[in-house]
Amino acid sequence: MIAAKPPTTPMKRPPIIAVMGHIDHGKSTLLDYIRKTNVVEKEFGGITQHINAYEVEHKRENGDIEKITFLDTPGHVAFKAMRSRGAAVADIAILIVSAEDGVKPQTLEAFATIVESETPYLVAINKIDKPNANIEKTKQNLAENGIYIEGYGGNIPSVLISAKTGENIPELLEMILLLSDLEDLKGDISSPFEGVIIESSRDAKKGITATVVIKNGKLESGMCVVSGKSICPLKMIEDFTGKKISEASFSSPIRLVGWSSLPKVGALVTSCKNKKEAEIIALKNKEENGIIENKITEGAHIIPIIIKSDVAGVADAIANEVQKLNTERACLKILEIGAGTITDNDAKKALPFPGAIILGFNVKVEDRAQDLADRNNIIIKTFNVIYHLTEWLKETIEKQTPKIEVEETIGQLKVLKLFSSTKTSQVVGGRVLSGTLSVNDNVRIIRTDVEIARGKIDELQQNKSKTSKIMDGEAGLSIDGVTTIAPGDIIESIVKVIK
Repeated sequence: MIAAKPPTTPMKRPPIIAVMGHIDHGKSTLLDYIRKTNVVEKEFGGITQHINAYEVEHKRENGDIEKITFLDTPGHVAFKAMRSRGAAVADIAILIVSAEDGVKPQTLEAFATIVESETPYLVAINKIDKPNANIEKTKQNLAENGIYIEGYGGNIPSVLISAKTGENIPELLEMILLLSDLEDLKGDISSPFEGVIIESSRDAKKGITATVVIKNGKLESGMCVVSGKSICPLKMIEDFTGKKISEASFSSPIRLVGWSSLPKVGALVTSCKNKKEAEIIALKNKEENGIIENKITEGAHIIPIIIKSDVAGVADAIANEVQKLNTERACLKILEIGAGTITDNDAKKALPFPGAIILGFNVKVEDRAQDLADRNNIIIKTFNVIYHLTEWLKETIEKQTPKIEVEETIGQLKVLKLFSSTKTSQVVGGRVLSGTLSVNDNVRIIRTDVEIARGKIDELQQNKSKTSKIMDGEAGLSIDGVTTIAPGDIIESIVKVIK
């Protein structure tokens, strides 16, 4: 006989909000004001470089107190992948735009992510307290870029705010909850637990920790959860402040401590009856993890790299970003990405690859790892600001790119008339099309886009006088070492350069 399923008890759940927008438009400052704490000053380079989840309470106009979960998603272009995860897990997005600067490139990237994920959203026009704020111009700028707010060709709600002074922040929170009401968000405590990994990291004292946003069901101490090949018996659950708790339900951001391995950011987390069942599921999922897609151009110089970051999501984002630096002649080959301190084990993994680089982001380097790297020509570099990392890596790629000799065109002339011709030289007249042609320049003769011969400029005349070079107008040329040149041919002056 099949056992009856427990009765479902759907109930209203708090909304999960992704705050998105261009760098320095006030996302972290907004959350900082809402939470009455200071996160912005803790961020290297003044930009948020992790996904963080926070839970706040808001007293509504009717007196009810309701919770809201915020995801603080990074604004730097390097973290597009992380930002996409934030929108995917969110119920509602806030697109924040500065009233001083208007729409910027990452505003449009964030907007595209929101639209692609089909996430309901509202627009917060920030920095209205600034002297250079121009609200009307910002609204028009939004419309010009296809973001149609109420009163400007669309029905997207918008709120004018100052994240610094707190002006209209209560109105923003009320608008979020009104949108949440329209979405009719429900959760069911009696349903099987389901969550999403927002971040994962390796702590020297606690072990492997993952931040999870609960999408449905309830989590309690003593349960066991699985995500991909990773399992976690729930011996320690923390809320977003780090306080130990015994249970949590939908929409809450929590930290789970004690994973068997680093769970993949963005992966689903589900509960199991016991640890044995979790191990069976993890074993089946094992093949799906650990594959790194390298975009390598055939024949290019390969630079092997290992990426380590304090949290897995940032390492993923860096891996995605650095591959954009690949060129036709030099490519980065990612050997491994991971979270935690750079250890001698990382250096050992780099040993078989001459010239390997270990990149660290917000992590320390063990002395044994540095010693091993120094003895084996392995480069270890650490950073705490993403664009410093990419700038250094770009310079490194340029230095390591093999040099080749190429020909460059420095001047072009169209032949108008052939004056005389011998077996070894031609005298022609023509008009300069571009650049400069000089005596002793090597030239190639182009006919109907095909090179037919090569030679050298022996003499130049312009306005019936000899000259060493010509830059414009009509001129006469004596060219050695070519076959017959015809009117309509193009004479290109060329030089060889090392690149």
